[in-house]
Amino acid sequence: MKVHEYQAKDILRKYGVVTLQSKVCFTLDDVVSAADELGYPCVVKAQVHAGGRGKGGGVKLAKNRDEAATHGRNILGMMLKTPQTGPEGQKVNCVLVEQGCQIDRELYLGMVIDREKNGVCVMASTEGGMDIEEVAAHTPEKILKEWADPVTGLMPFQARKLAYDLHVSDDVAKKIVKCLLGLYNAFVATDSSLLEINPLVITKGGDVVALDAKLNFDDNALFRQAKLVEMRDPAQEDPREVVAQHHGLSYIALDGNIGCMVNGAGLAMATMDIIKYCGGEPANFLDVGGSATQERVTEALKIILQDQAVKAVMINVFGGIAKCDVIAQGVVEAVKELGLHVPLIVRLEGTNVTAGKEILKKSGLAIIPADDLLDAAKKAVAAAK
Repeated sequence: MKVHEYQAKDILRKYGVVTLQSKVCFTLDDVVSAADELGYPCVVKAQVHAGGRGKGGGVKLAKNRDEAATHGRNILGMMLKTPQTGPEGQKVNCVLVEQGCQIDRELYLGMVIDREKNGVCVMASTEGGMDIEEVAAHTPEKILKEWADPVTGLMPFQARKLAYDLHVSDDVAKKIVKCLLGLYNAFVATDSSLLEINPLVITKGGDVVALDAKLNFDDNALFRQAKLVEMRDPAQEDPREVVAQHHGLSYIALDGNIGCMVNGAGLAMATMDIIKYCGGEPANFLDVGGSATQERVTEALKIILQDQAVKAVMINVFGGIAKCDVIAQGVVEAVKELGLHVPLIVRLEGTNVTAGKEILKKSGLAIIPADDLLDAAKKAVAAAK
C-alpha cells in the first residue's frame, strides 16, 4: 500500500524527522490561501502515488500569489504522466503547498527489505535529487549501504558511518544520524517495505530537512495498521485491484491480451512465463488462492473480462485444497452469469480432475479444454491472435 507525500511526512514527523511547513489543498482557493500563509517563494507539488513528478510538470515554484494560482490551476485535475505512472498517467486530486528553503546540498536516504540478508538495507548517497535507479546503474559505488539487524535494529555507529561517508560537517552529521534513526523507527513501526527521502537537503543554515518522502507498506501487515489503512486513496489505485482485494483475490493488471486466472502465486508466475514462451502477453496476474470458492472464481472472471484488452482467457488450476470440480462449477456459473465474448481455455489437474472436466464438457458452453500447461498456453496464444 502507498500513501501520498503529505501523509508520509505526517508519519515521519512523529519520529523526529524534520520537514518544512506545508498544507495539503484540494481546491484552487485552498492553494492560494496556503501560499499566502506560508509565504513566498513556495512550492506547489502534485500528490500522486508515483515518483518523477517534477519531470512531468507536477512540481512548480511559486514566487508570488499569481504564480501560485497559475500552478494550482494547472496542476489540480491534470493527468500527470511520469515514468512510474505509465502512459495513461494519474489524476491529481490534491496538491501540497510547501515553504521554500535555501538548499546547500541534496542527499538521498532510503530503506528497503533485503530478503537475502534477512534485514533492512539502509542506503545513503550524495546523489540526492536524481533517480536512484540511474545512480545504481551507472555509479553504484555512490550508494552507501548498512544492514540493520532485525533484533538490534539500526545501531548508532552504523548511522554515524553513513553520515560521515557523505562528507558532511560534524554538526550536520549529528542531525543526519538523528534523522536516520528516526526513519528506521518509523520504517519498523509502520511495517514499511520501502522508504525514500529524495532529496534530503542540507540548507544554507545547516538544517537537515526531508524535502520529499515516500513510504510503501507491506499489505500483509495492514491488519495491524488500522490508522494507515485509513490513509488509503483508492482513486490512485487500479479500480480492478481494489475490487480484487475486497474479494480476497491477488490481482495485478499488466499490458497483454491474455487474461490469466490461476490458483497459487507460484503457478500464476509459471503460467505467465509459459504464455510469454509461446509468444503471447499476459494481461494480468490473478491468484484466486488455494481455497478458491465458486463465488471467488466468479468475481475473478468478472475482473478479467472487464479489461477491454483481453482477447482470450486462460484458466490454469492445479487442484489441491481447491478441488477441480468446485473450480469447474464456478467457471460454468460465472460464464452463464457474465456471458462469454472471448475464447476461454481451461486446464485442470489434481484433486477431482475427472469430475471437473466432466462438468465443463456437459455445460454446453464454448470452453476450450487443454491437456496440459503447454497445450493451454499454445491454445490461448493462438486464440488471442
